[in-house]
Amino acid sequence: MNDLTSLRGARRTWLRIAAAATAALGLLASTATLAQTKEAAVLRIGYQKYGTLTLLKARGDLEKRLAPQGITVKWTEFPAGPQLLEGLNVGSIDFGTVGEAPPIFAQAAGADLVYVAHQPPAPAAEAIVVPAGSPLGSVAALKGKRVALNKGSNVHYLLVKALERAGLRLADIQPVYLPPADARAAFERGSVDAWVIWDPFLAAAEQQLGARVLADGRGLVANHQFYLAARRYAEQQPAVIRAVVEELARLDAWSQQHPAEVAQVLAPQIGLDVAITRRAADRFAYGIQPISPQVAAEQQKIADVFHQLKLIPKAIRIADALPAATATAASARGGQ
Repeated sequence: MNDLTSLRGARRTWLRIAAAATAALGLLASTATLAQTKEAAVLRIGYQKYGTLTLLKARGDLEKRLAPQGITVKWTEFPAGPQLLEGLNVGSIDFGTVGEAPPIFAQAAGADLVYVAHQPPAPAAEAIVVPAGSPLGSVAALKGKRVALNKGSNVHYLLVKALERAGLRLADIQPVYLPPADARAAFERGSVDAWVIWDPFLAAAEQQLGARVLADGRGLVANHQFYLAARRYAEQQPAVIRAVVEELARLDAWSQQHPAEVAQVLAPQIGLDVAITRRAADRFAYGIQPISPQVAAEQQKIADVFHQLKLIPKAIRIADALPAATATAASARGGQ
């Protein structure tokens, strides 16, 4: 009888433990679900001092679009594309816009990103500039000179192609890798001989410093702006990504018809006067488009060049970072 009583007591104890464990697991599951719900309720966007995405932030159209779904928007500014995509890679943002080179460097570093859309080419919106009084008169004259640029940014490819056309290689110059603010300071004090930069920093250098253009992207590069998302977010929240693209498309259509208003809205956002902002905005290409096999093939060419130059540690396939339908079409065209 004592043994039976002991057995019953032990059974009751184990039942209580099991019940407590089940409750704890249920609480953990509920907490995880709540955390996932909260995460899904915030869209974290990375932006730079330029373009339609910055204009979208200023106008608040996206917040109005997503508010009925209970989704808020958190904006984080980055100095350049490589830093923005590092934020995407480590999970601090879900969506952002960069030039052509940053996603290639990020993909080579293992970032799990996906191309969402792009702006049309804007080759005049990036350039190699020299100080107003510089004796340098051509890209060929850069041989042996110190040239500032943001490593892994869209201007990295512009520099490669401009040097190539002038019969030079990267090894023939002295690259000085600096983010835009530091590069401008070096440019102003004469620590570098030239600067490869994009708008609106380019427009500011032209109008504030009298910088002279040696070569811009025309005839050399397309200079697309790409919109990218963390793959996990894009797969889990396709409707949100679609809403962002639709709002960007709507704003692009408005911007094409209202360039003066664009400059007025953007100027305080980027900390430049309206005249400089207008100069940059006039060189921007509006009309967001889905990623096409042709654009994917252009990106693959850039990736191949960077691998040949050992600027990225391994060969990559742009198709691996494309939406499924685009990747299939790109494969059919031999775009990898």
